[in-house]
Amino acid sequence: MTAAKDGRTDYAGYDRPHRDLREWLERAEKLGEVLRVEGVDWNLEMGSVAEMIYHARPDNPPAILFEKIPGYPEGFCVLSGATNSARRLALTLGLPMPRHGLDVVRAYRDRLKTFEEIPPRVVNGGPVFENVDRDADVDLLALPVPFLHELDGGRYIGTGDLVIMRDPDTGWVNLGTYRAIVHDRNTVGVWMSPGKHGRLIREKYFRDGKPCPVAISVGHDPLLFLSAGNEVDYGTSEYAHAGGHRGIPFEVVQSELHALPIPAAAEIVIEGEIVPDEKRPEGPFGEWTGYYASKVREDFVMRVRRVYRRNDPIMTMARPGRPPSDYSFSKCVVKSALIWDDVEKAGLPGVAGVWCQEPGGGRLFNVIAIRQAYAGHAKQALLLAAGSHAGNYLGRFVVVVDDDIDPTNLNDVVWAMATRCDPQHDIDIIRNAWSGPLDPRKRAGDHFNSRALVDACRPFDWKDEFPPVAEASPEERRRTLDKWGHLLKRLG
Repeated sequence: MTAAKDGRTDYAGYDRPHRDLREWLERAEKLGEVLRVEGVDWNLEMGSVAEMIYHARPDNPPAILFEKIPGYPEGFCVLSGATNSARRLALTLGLPMPRHGLDVVRAYRDRLKTFEEIPPRVVNGGPVFENVDRDADVDLLALPVPFLHELDGGRYIGTGDLVIMRDPDTGWVNLGTYRAIVHDRNTVGVWMSPGKHGRLIREKYFRDGKPCPVAISVGHDPLLFLSAGNEVDYGTSEYAHAGGHRGIPFEVVQSELHALPIPAAAEIVIEGEIVPDEKRPEGPFGEWTGYYASKVREDFVMRVRRVYRRNDPIMTMARPGRPPSDYSFSKCVVKSALIWDDVEKAGLPGVAGVWCQEPGGGRLFNVIAIRQAYAGHAKQALLLAAGSHAGNYLGRFVVVVDDDIDPTNLNDVVWAMATRCDPQHDIDIIRNAWSGPLDPRKRAGDHFNSRALVDACRPFDWKDEFPPVAEASPEERRRTLDKWGHLLKRLG
């Protein structure tokens, strides 16, 4: 494999991006970022072990590789939390190794200033075709599909997945991360929220009375998951978006049934059609909000006619739930960088940082720090952050703080809210905003939610008269650290 076309060498010291998930895993292990666990059962244990680890180590959780899963061939594995640390995100994106989560946000945002998409390259074959099950031989339960939460409606093969679809009008190929439940050996339910790109594409096929071709990758390069699971503009291929971050194109092969482009080095891909004439109950499922916000519903099914897989495949899993979860940190980082890029492109000056708080699942509680320069600057920041493409869907709170507040530090943010915000004057409400079925605060049939815009900055008109902060100055902190910093080492 060649080096990235822009000459970047930030792949954890390597001179080229990783080839596939397996090489990514090798590099992550060398960084000490992977925990291998043997003998964990697919039935509840896998989800509960992931929850236990991510709640115990929220600041620097490892990726978890579940091996020797009872009841399945020894070589079959499940990988959870691939991108859920600052170092693994940097490794995945080809960014410098960070000291702080905001370092990754800044590096990602800086790249977006000169970002160029790189379309995928079609090749004739790849490891994904090492094993092909066709039609009557398809058996999805031959894969270690996890049953994640006790109240789930079934086993979900699609959590850290790529749902690959082609727009019938334009030929645009879209990759989205949507949940997919296994109904039986060859039938899957794919749930897509209203307004999402995959849902719009499916409706075009149904409008013409046709089934919707679809392929779902459930084991792949984590970089593809980052692009598929975040806001990418309508009409932009996530392959090209991820390729731009990679620096070289992704290699794709055409699927047997519908010539859909699937990753040539994918671990597992299933292919078939979502049909307009069959529905089955789907859900419930414990989601990223930390709730079973959506009830059981009738939804269209996908009839699976092909399973492509590598020898000893690695399934990718992104178990949602009460934060922190398997992918909540990576969601916060990417979402923060996208909002930062959106507001600066809209003309907002003086942005010192953006952070989507992990307790809000990377969507519900977003903070923007600014260097106040004029009256109304804080309100402008709030409105742009709330209305940006990356920050609009299913938001709840947007908070603006001064640049002396670290937006990643929830303690600092709450302190600023408690001391610099007068609720009567500094909180505004936006009504009839874009929500979705996963919003736990909505009743069935509700279509909108509201946003609280919280100005937690010093009042601009008298910010220079605001009481000074009771803490050491930066100069005094540096002097103390130089003389007495050795005490911190004794704390471990």
